[in-house]
Amino acid sequence: MMGLGAMIGTGVFVSIGLGAGIAGPAVILALMLAAGLALCNGLSSAQLAAAHPVSGGAYEYGYLYVSSWAGFTAGWVFLAAKAASAATAALGFSGYLLHALGFGPSYLVPVALTTLAALTAVVLTGIRRSNAANVAIVSVTLVSLLFFVVAGIPLIDSQNLAPFFESEGDGGLSAAALLEATALMFVAYTGYARIATLGEEVREPGRTIPKAIVASAVAVMLLYGAVAVVGIGVAGSDGLLAATETEAAPLAVVAERFGVPGSGHVLVAGALTAMLGVLLNLILGLSRVVLAMARRGDVPRVLGRLNTRGTTPLWGVLAVALVIAALVAIGDVRTTWSFSAFAVLIYYSLTNLAAWRMAASARLYPRWIAALGLIACLGLAFWVERRVWLVGVGLILIGLAWHAIARRRSGV
Repeated sequence: MMGLGAMIGTGVFVSIGLGAGIAGPAVILALMLAAGLALCNGLSSAQLAAAHPVSGGAYEYGYLYVSSWAGFTAGWVFLAAKAASAATAALGFSGYLLHALGFGPSYLVPVALTTLAALTAVVLTGIRRSNAANVAIVSVTLVSLLFFVVAGIPLIDSQNLAPFFESEGDGGLSAAALLEATALMFVAYTGYARIATLGEEVREPGRTIPKAIVASAVAVMLLYGAVAVVGIGVAGSDGLLAATETEAAPLAVVAERFGVPGSGHVLVAGALTAMLGVLLNLILGLSRVVLAMARRGDVPRVLGRLNTRGTTPLWGVLAVALVIAALVAIGDVRTTWSFSAFAVLIYYSLTNLAAWRMAASARLYPRWIAALGLIACLGLAFWVERRVWLVGVGLILIGLAWHAIARRRSGV
């Protein structure tokens, strides 16, 4: 349930429409390829977590196995990736809510910013969502998606799924289109890393965590594939993309074609709970990564100061919220999701590099798994839109320049 709760969210409710616009029906193949890559990365994360059950993920593993530069870069791009994912979640939540209320997309950004402000206020109180709440949220989301699949299957038009290898505009699927769609779909699986952080809280982590990662990845792949087949089969690739770009609520738009009273509202309920949960967890998680980086001097140390009760990194939370707000202001889910894809693929490249450099005695899986994950992540990162990865590379260079200055000041 933790794995499903971490994975099922913005990806299924928003990004499948983006991928369908790029690769057409072959977005289903992109989902499968992304799941295979996620599995390699998940196993690398699992063996790193089993050997070193500490919070911080690749940020800590990069420092330990590669270098301070790799560790810093992992933390830096993690912040960028998850801030962009949070912005997409806020915009997605806003899109589904406005669609349900009958308002136009002109209110998309203001509602998203208001939602972000409200959840930031919750995080500042130090409240954490319990596992019971996680189960409740996952259950509502799963019910809505299963309803979508079951109710939509009878309405699938096979012509919308054929020819399978057809992408927008050129009449045939190119390798570039498939790779870009795979990169975007990969982000929808990245919550599996949260399972790897539970090494200190489960029995037999070396056996339990890998099984949970594999089971979660397979279950999510099957669910995403079914949703994609129904969405494209009912609305077509172009219809799904249009609903994503104009209203950021593609599944609700498709569900309204089912002819079942209240079907759109069922999807809205699942989307709202899923994306609220995603946004809340991302604000929490990002602020804690900022705290860890501030203590090491990798970001300004003021961001690591706790509130008067010593429970919450006040300035870290506010800084994270401001960055997310700036990305929300772009108002384009394709841009924010594409940027998240680039950054998270760089992050997992470093995760796989750290796993590849583990000693043979500490490794749980063959070295080729980490090598395959490293090559695939690094290659896919540069198949997103050129303007997006150029901005991403520029951001990494700015971060490395800051890291060099910080190291010089500290005398390292």
